[in-house]
Amino acid sequence: MTTFKEISGQLIRTLSSDPANPQEGQIWYNSTIGVLKGYDLTLAAWSAGGNLATARHVSGAAGTQTAALAFGGKTTVAVNNTEEYNGTSWGPGGNMGTARYALGGCGIQTSALAFGGATPPDAVSSATEEYNGSTWSPGGSLATARRYLGGTGTQTAGLGFGGSTTVRVANTEEYDGSTWTGGGNLGTTRNELEGAGTQTAGLGFGGYLPGGSVTAATEEYDGTSWTVGGNLNVARRAFAGCGTQAAALAAGGYNGTARVELTELYDGTSWATSTPLATVRSDLSAAGTNTAGLAFGGFTPVANTAATEEFTGAFLSTKTLTTS
Repeated sequence: MTTFKEISGQLIRTLSSDPANPQEGQIWYNSTIGVLKGYDLTLAAWSAGGNLATARHVSGAAGTQTAALAFGGKTTVAVNNTEEYNGTSWGPGGNMGTARYALGGCGIQTSALAFGGATPPDAVSSATEEYNGSTWSPGGSLATARRYLGGTGTQTAGLGFGGSTTVRVANTEEYDGSTWTGGGNLGTTRNELEGAGTQTAGLGFGGYLPGGSVTAATEEYDGTSWTVGGNLNVARRAFAGCGTQAAALAAGGYNGTARVELTELYDGTSWATSTPLATVRSDLSAAGTNTAGLAFGGFTPVANTAATEEFTGAFLSTKTLTTS
C-alpha cells in the first residue's frame, strides 16, 4: 500500500491538539479525538439572506452586511421607502422626503447619505438627504443634478461621480456634511457605474459610455484626481459594487447583451473572478466589503426581485478530513 509519505514526501504528524498557527496545506492527526485534520482554503460563496419587503431596482444603499440600508429605487414607479437589514431580515425605516431611483448612496445604517437620482415622471434630481437611523432630513444639493451616478464615502465626507443629466457626465463632487464642491473629473465619462472606498481613496468602475457600449474601466481617486486602475474582466453596467479602493466587489449587472451573475474582486491592482450570484440580475444594490458583502434587489430577466444574498470571501480554516 502506498503511504502518505511516499506520495507527498513527508509524514503526517500526530498531535494531541490542533496547532495554534497551522500553515495552509498542513495535515495532522489529532490523537485526542482520533480525527485526521487539515488547514485549507474555504472557497468564497454567496448564500441566501432575507428578502426585501419591497422588490425594487436601482435603489440607494449604505452600511455593512449585518447593518445595511436600502432606500428609494423603482418598482413600476419611484419609491421613497427605506428598509434596514440586521443580518437576517429587513425591517422598515423612515421614508425619504423625495421618492427617486438611480440615486447615489453612501455611509452606514445610522448615518447615511442619499443624493441625486431621478424623480417622477423622469426628471434628474440634485437633492441630498441625510439619515440618522430613523428619519431623513435635507442636506446640501448637488451642483449638478444627475442620475445613475456612482457614490461612496460617508455622510460627512461623501463622493459622487459620473452619471447622466440629459447626457453622460464625468464630473466629481465632494460632500463635507453640508455642501458639495467640485473635485477632479473622471477620465472616462459614463453613467451606471459603481463606487467603493472613501472620499480620499475612492474607486469608480464599469458603466455605460456615451457611445452606448459598456466599459470595464476602473479609476482610483486620491481626493483630488482620478488615475487608471485595473480593468474589470467583464465590462458591464447596472451592477452592484462595495468595499474599499484596495478591496472592492462587483456583482451582477448587464454586459451589453444579457444580465449576468458574475462576481469580481479587486485587490488594488487587478480584478479576479469569484463565485457568481445565485440570482442573475442587473440594477441591484450592494453594501459591505469584498469579504462580507450584501447584494439585494435588482431586475431579473423577468421582473423586479426582492432577493438578498450574502457574500463570504475565501478564508483558511481547519477541516476534518474524510474519505468522501
